[in-house]
Amino acid sequence: MSIPDDLLVDIASMVEAEQTNQMSLTVVVHGAVITGRLAPEGVWRRRVAEVLRDSARLGPFADIFESRGPSAPAAAGASPTHLHFHVARILQGTLGIPETGGMYRIALQDVSAWTVGDFSYSDS
Repeated sequence: MSIPDDLLVDIASMVEAEQTNQMSLTVVVHGAVITGRLAPEGVWRRRVAEVLRDSARLGPFADIFESRGPSAPAAAGASPTHLHFHVARILQGTLGIPETGGMYRIALQDVSAWTVGDFSYSDS
């Protein structure tokens, strides 16, 4: 999608404004189905930095995530350009990858379909 869906932009804006991570969403991006909860960008960046900092090899990259980007809600009138997922999975058949959930940043313009809520599989 070259122009982001206005309703999806409004949802992302509300996540940023309310600083909440309770909105579950499933999106289709270039054929991949990604499901999880949205997080405000600043919260997402801090969490990614924490994970990187705990890695001996990737620790130096942590500062990039903390030194750039908003740490507070976007300025009035500024629309988000990306969705920031945490506890998210790429759905592949009956599997969610990774099982524990990951951190994904997705350009709003790349979302071709979406629905409110997240999907999970059960063996029962």
